[in-house]
Amino acid sequence: MISIWRTIPKVNSGNEIFSLDLSSIEIFLAVASDCSVTKAAKAVGRVPSNVTTRIQQLEEDLGASLFSRDGKKMTLTREGETFLTYANRLMALALEARQAVRPLAPSGTLRVGTMESTAASRLPAALTQFNQMWPEVSLHLTMGASRDLARDVLADALDCALIARPPKTMREDDLDFDAELKALEKETVFVEDLLIVLPSGHPAIKSAADLRVGALAALEPGCTYRRIAENWARKSTALPTSELGSYHAILASVATGNTAGVMPKSVLELMHWPTAVQTHQLGPVETLLVYRRDNRPSAFSAFHEVLSARKGREIRLATN
Repeated sequence: MISIWRTIPKVNSGNEIFSLDLSSIEIFLAVASDCSVTKAAKAVGRVPSNVTTRIQQLEEDLGASLFSRDGKKMTLTREGETFLTYANRLMALALEARQAVRPLAPSGTLRVGTMESTAASRLPAALTQFNQMWPEVSLHLTMGASRDLARDVLADALDCALIARPPKTMREDDLDFDAELKALEKETVFVEDLLIVLPSGHPAIKSAADLRVGALAALEPGCTYRRIAENWARKSTALPTSELGSYHAILASVATGNTAGVMPKSVLELMHWPTAVQTHQLGPVETLLVYRRDNRPSAFSAFHEVLSARKGREIRLATN
């Protein structure tokens, strides 16, 4: 275990020495990103009670409350936001140190599949760091819909992929896709807030029955976000789907006033669209890193570590 030591002044009793181990920092980042002890425990492979204990111990060692508790929801305090910056730096430094002493550097080609939204909002910083650390690796990026990317990983056309996992209720209705996911190793790396985007003058909605538009604009049929939105819409309306090739095209269609679009919040924030829009939340959607259980290239472990080190930095908290 790697420990990072720090001396804190203690009144009338000299100095108190305490340590911050990387596993505690990893747990902190998981809770900060998921806003939930239960979800964080699943992400780091621990039981919830252990995660709670480690967070409490970390807060005791730091002498500060890092999270505000509201039922099962955990949100960062001001002190927690400050510590988040240092936690990300410590994890990145640990990764850099570990890579610096490795006798064998990854090489060759790594074939990564990703959704367009993830490539735009989540990957740029991670890919830049990976390229700086391992310039000898040839990284090939392929964009596509979640279902197609998962099948390409199974067929060995891709080494790994970043895909959106449908909600549990939809997985039960789509046994083929669920079976494909079960055949792959997978872990949550990001969580997206999925939105229905409405024209600026559209009244607020509670369900699809409140829509006053003529179509739903979305990407190709294999897109998980499209399937979630269509599943939500067909519960109360027979709204047709207009298939478009990009999120810019979706927003342009929304701007006409007769279309509702579907996209992650992170993408909408990234686009700085000049026209005002209304939004309705469909809920959180996990982005999974999927890969085969065998025959992983040497560069995959390096890519996996870069994603893991940047996870807390890249995920936008649900409260933002």
